[in-house]
Amino acid sequence: MTKKLYKLFYYLTVFIILGACNPTRYLTENEKLFNTGKVYVQQDSFPKDRKEAFEAHLQELIRPKPNKKILGIRYKLWFWNMGGGPDSTNSAIKKWLKRRGEEPVLLQDVNLEYNENLLRNRMENLGFFNAYVTSDKIVKGKYADVHFNAFPGKVYRISKVDFEVDSQRIGQDIISAKENTLLKTGNNYNLDVILKERERIDDDLKNKGYYYFSPDNILVEVDSNRQNQKVDMYVTIKPETTDKALSPQRIGNIFVYPNYTGAGGRADRRLDSVSSPYIDGLHFIDPQNTYRKSILANHIFFKKGNLYTREDHNMTLRHLVNLNTFKFVKNNFVDSKDTANRLDVYYYLTPLPRKSLRFELLGKTASVYNGTEANINWTLRNAFKGFETLTLSVFGGYEAQTGGNIALNSNYIRYGAEIGISWPRLLSPYKWAPSLRFIPRTYAKAGYEFLNRRNAYTLNSLRLNYGYQWKENEQKEHDLALAEIIYVRPSNISDTYRAQMDTVPTLQHVVDRQFSFGPNYTYTFTNTMLESRKHTFYLKTGVNTSGNVLGLMQGADFKDGNIKRLFGTAYAQFLKAEIDFRHYMKFSPKSQLASRIMIGTSYSYGNSRSLPYLKQYFTGGPNGLRAFRARSIGPGSAVPQNLGSDNFFADQTGDYKLEINTEYRAPISGMFHWAAFVDAGNVWLQREDEDKLGGEISKNFYKELAVGAGLGLRLDLNFLLVRLDVATPLRVPYREQGDRWVFKYMEIRNSEWRKDNLIFNLAIGYPF
Repeated sequence: MTKKLYKLFYYLTVFIILGACNPTRYLTENEKLFNTGKVYVQQDSFPKDRKEAFEAHLQELIRPKPNKKILGIRYKLWFWNMGGGPDSTNSAIKKWLKRRGEEPVLLQDVNLEYNENLLRNRMENLGFFNAYVTSDKIVKGKYADVHFNAFPGKVYRISKVDFEVDSQRIGQDIISAKENTLLKTGNNYNLDVILKERERIDDDLKNKGYYYFSPDNILVEVDSNRQNQKVDMYVTIKPETTDKALSPQRIGNIFVYPNYTGAGGRADRRLDSVSSPYIDGLHFIDPQNTYRKSILANHIFFKKGNLYTREDHNMTLRHLVNLNTFKFVKNNFVDSKDTANRLDVYYYLTPLPRKSLRFELLGKTASVYNGTEANINWTLRNAFKGFETLTLSVFGGYEAQTGGNIALNSNYIRYGAEIGISWPRLLSPYKWAPSLRFIPRTYAKAGYEFLNRRNAYTLNSLRLNYGYQWKENEQKEHDLALAEIIYVRPSNISDTYRAQMDTVPTLQHVVDRQFSFGPNYTYTFTNTMLESRKHTFYLKTGVNTSGNVLGLMQGADFKDGNIKRLFGTAYAQFLKAEIDFRHYMKFSPKSQLASRIMIGTSYSYGNSRSLPYLKQYFTGGPNGLRAFRARSIGPGSAVPQNLGSDNFFADQTGDYKLEINTEYRAPISGMFHWAAFVDAGNVWLQREDEDKLGGEISKNFYKELAVGAGLGLRLDLNFLLVRLDVATPLRVPYREQGDRWVFKYMEIRNSEWRKDNLIFNLAIGYPF
């Protein structure tokens, strides 16, 4: 079967390559296929890296673009050719191919004069006022390249910036913020910066009440002195600007239609005059009392009589959208009939369906298990008229072992349910308010899961959570779980599994009763959304606790056999902290070096000798050490305990973790990208375990790091990234000291070596 698949893949590849080898098959004798357009900047004073970046920037402006390529193949042109090219046949297959293809881009489609002017204009907008461009055609057979030679000359710089505005209120408001100007003396003249400066002034004025002002009302005059390549700039307001734009506006009455279904307009305002304000100036047109007005009012930041500000405008819209109750949120401002320079505000809110049902069917794959899972999710919005979201999820799945050679873990069934509710506010006896820009949330969840590992054991798991989530700003987010309760009870442990527990004591930890309770806290920081930065960061850190106060009060001490119980079950007592830090360094818009360091630590005491199984750390797998299977490394230099002849290991877990990853990512062509990576890490135990010799952490922990490296192929579909990584171990911590680096044992031509050492990981999304 494998040989047949290889043969099919081979013939398919040959067919595609042969079909793509002649992209000019339908060109006439005088037609040439436009191959590439290149820009060469003729300026020796530019540093090499700046010159290359400038050339790439100008090259993006050339129109039209050549036919798209993947791995050097013009795949869309290939579709067009396979569809018969200019043939107007009625074949359904050929029409389907041509719709997914594109016609050949010809040399005659490239207007040289237009592109020369486009490039020259761009250089002038960047301050190279005396720029000019020439072009050449290079024809080779049926292909043609176009080379543009760009001569930018010397750049013009800003000598001075004057704000020439009168003493009216708007002039004073502009002057008051001029220290924030983007037009800095000594900088290059740049039209893009001038446009952004007009937007900056407009943004500032919008927060001072000038609703009708726009960036087009600002004029930036430029006086150039061609002797010394200097320009003087004068910022002023255009004389034709209307009086309304020059006057700040105040807020009048506010009307909210929370059950809006029409198109909006005057017909919907007939109830304005008969509606009674909820509070001064704020009217809710909600005869059915669908929503609690006190809650909805908290998300309207305009107040009658206050100056209009864009900040209040955007914050109100953001809150209304993020209530997760409305499908559409529309906002109108209308001049008040009674008072000059006053705006009446109208909000038209179209609700989402109150109830919704979603069904999901998932396929799951891992290095050992493959299977499927089904989920049914029911949602009730505005559950108690306060914008609460009530969810109920029911799931079930089956996974079968496709690797390893042991029937004990061959397959399993899992099913369960979770019910949760989220409030768009903080339910707390203490009044504390994070940033008003974002909606804080209170959540409560209860979940149950039944796991039946059919030939081994069953586990019944119960999880309860109650806590808060809030954002400090765009980059900082907090999650405080005031209470997290986890209870796991094993049952139906088979005789076969019990026999294995005697041979591999690690298995005992899996079926221990687990009971933990306590608060958790997680903090997340990221600025990866700032695409203009060369260096961006992601940080996630958190603290997890269980049973600390109760254990101290009861005097629990496992060393003396004084194990305390709650509801008949020994509870866990520990402190756990972890950090996940990532750094991204851009080399170009599409290539970067991504690095991560993960540190996990814990301290179990009193009632616990180590972390409960569900809270322990592990490494390996598609998002960790990719050269090792999931949970197959550690703790420390302990030798994994084999359960079968095909290297299927028992779970290797620990109380401490260190993992370091670095990965270079770059494009190949089109949607295809590649990566090269190195991973290192391990887990360790807090205390010595005679069943895992070498697993306890020590000052020489760094000598027990596992190391692996590999290459990856990524298929980036914009909405989805499919990742295939292949990796091999470079350093194996459970080998003898001095023999842990395994370069000398590598035999890439040996099929047995490849079978044991090449690890393939198929996953969705980046590993970090």
